[in-house]
Amino acid sequence: QVQLVESGGGLVQAGGSLRLSCAASGSISSRNVRGWFRQAPGKQREFVALIGSDGATNYTDSVKGRFTISSDNAKNTWSLQMNSLKPEDTAVYYCNARKKFGFANIWGQGTQVTVSS
Repeated sequence: QVQLVESGGGLVQAGGSLRLSCAASGSISSRNVRGWFRQAPGKQREFVALIGSDGATNYTDSVKGRFTISSDNAKNTWSLQMNSLKPEDTAVYYCNARKKFGFANIWGQGTQVTVSS
């Protein structure tokens, strides 16, 4: 059974940093796009960042320059380094693994990130 587990969430002041990590169990080798999404209160889940098997990355505009995604495919782990956090970053963050073009998504259970003013 394939499972993803996030960790590293918590409460941080604006301008601070957090590092989120995702660990996968089971085989996810075919799902070679790894990423992060988030869902704020009252909003739909939105894309945050991804990294492909070739190391190419992509970010939503609101986090560019502040967040960095990295991956260790051999260990089935990936991380999201979040710097210069803003209150608007407050959300539940979910790690994600999928095939190219968005097929066969697998989601973690989510980890809460709260940024205070």
